[in-house]
Parts: sequence; C-alpha cells; structure tokens
Amino acid sequence: MHDQRDQDQGASKPDHRQAALPADITDGATEAEAVVFVCATCGVPLTGPLTLLPEVPEAPYYAWWDADEPGPSPATVPSGCYAIETEPYGAPLVVAQTPGPVMPRHGEHWNGEGQPLVSQGPRSNIVINPDDARGLELQHASPACCGATPNGGMNQLCACGTLVATLCSDCCLPYELHLSAGHVRAVRP
Repeated sequence: MHDQRDQDQGASKPDHRQAALPADITDGATEAEAVVFVCATCGVPLTGPLTLLPEVPEAPYYAWWDADEPGPSPATVPSGCYAIETEPYGAPLVVAQTPGPVMPRHGEHWNGEGQPLVSQGPRSNIVINPDDARGLELQHASPACCGATPNGGMNQLCACGTLVATLCSDCCLPYELHLSAGHVRAVRP
C-alpha cells in the first residue's frame, strides 16, 4: 500500500516551523554549533557532529517507479545536518476524521476498512540523513517492498539494545532517520 509522492506535488505543504529544542537535547548548544547525538541509556555516539537546520527540508522529488534498481530515495536532510520534526511522526497510526497526509512528507494512508489514518507518534524527533548514523541495527521493519517504514514505530537499536530511532528507507517514501528525543541526547563534540 504505497503512496506516490507525486500525487502530493500540488497539495498544500505542511508547516515545518522550527521547534525549540529541549534543554536536555542541546546541552546549551546554539544553532551554529555542531552536536553529536548519543544514546541516552549508554552514552555511545550515534552520529558524528551535526549542525541544526532551521526546519526539516521538503523531501526531494524522486521518481522511484522509474529507478533501475529498488532502493531508498535521496535523503531529505543533507549529510552533516539535523532538523527537529514539529509534527507527529511514526506509530501509532489512528483513524482520522478526514483524509490527509499520514505524517510529514508522506501521502495519504488508509487502513483495511478504507478509513484514512494519521500519525499520533511523538513530536520533536531529530531528523537526520540515515547515512550519518553510526552503530544502529534494524530491529524490525513494517511491511514494505524494499526498505523500512515508520508505520510500526521505532525500528533502530543502539548497541546496548535500546530502541532509539525510526528509519524510513522504502523506495517510495522519504529517506530519513528520526532519532527519538526521549532516547538520545546531544553533546558537544
């Protein structure tokens, strides 16, 4: 049940205003300073130094149906950067009153009974380029043709066994990794 992003090309864009970072996430860092995200449980670095963007960029247009080989779309967030997701993202998905994007940068999603779904997942996730992550292991993936989806919730394990992030890597979805603000913290490099 894949959504084609090209269906949303003319749709109104969600508001991605920058959310204030909680003090425990930034350790006093400013927007211009790079931070390293570490597991809040064991302190292992999960990224190299990353610099804050003012908002999550729009996902790049990608004609996944014309690709020579299946695989992820181009990354939403440039390498070396991160942004804060202000909208709910990931599981749980709940029935909505009216159809609309299930979560930011995703198309509409419907359950087996034909009812529209929306995310009631956490806000304030730290969105990074998945290629900037270090030492994470895929725990499980929601059903998809060639990658992970956020529909089943967090799916990335730290080496200590703590779920810390949600990877979105299926060919027809935005390529991004959402670090859980409740399971990671930022430190200065």
